[in-house]
Amino acid sequence: MSTNQIIIEHVSPFNVETTVEKLVAAAALKEWQNPAIHNLQQSLAKAGKEVRPVQVIEICKPEYSGKMLEKSDERVVSVMMPCRISVYQKEDGKTYVALLNMSSMTTGMSATAVEAIKGATDESFDIVKSVIGDL
Repeated sequence: MSTNQIIIEHVSPFNVETTVEKLVAAAALKEWQNPAIHNLQQSLAKAGKEVRPVQVIEICKPEYSGKMLEKSDERVVSVMMPCRISVYQKEDGKTYVALLNMSSMTTGMSATAVEAIKGATDESFDIVKSVIGDL
């Protein structure tokens, strides 16, 4: 993984549904919560748009989010919460996983926010790696 990339994308060896299930399970093993899974294919179908499968998993770990929300000055980073992992299929029929390298976006933030974001980023990457291998 290049540390200067903002979005990391990697092929999954599983289909979309299995990848989502495995990522949610891996996150739970690391004590992350899963507030929601957004099925964008279903949402767009309701609007008459046909797209390939795409689901966005929200994960949150109070250990990190609490650090960023306890102080008023750090609350601005709530725009980056919860962490998201996107799982989708491309025209090649393969399933892909993408997530933000939030650590690459911490310039100018407080030390508390940077520490929490780095921890959350590292663990998010570990969750994905545990399912699909190296990023």
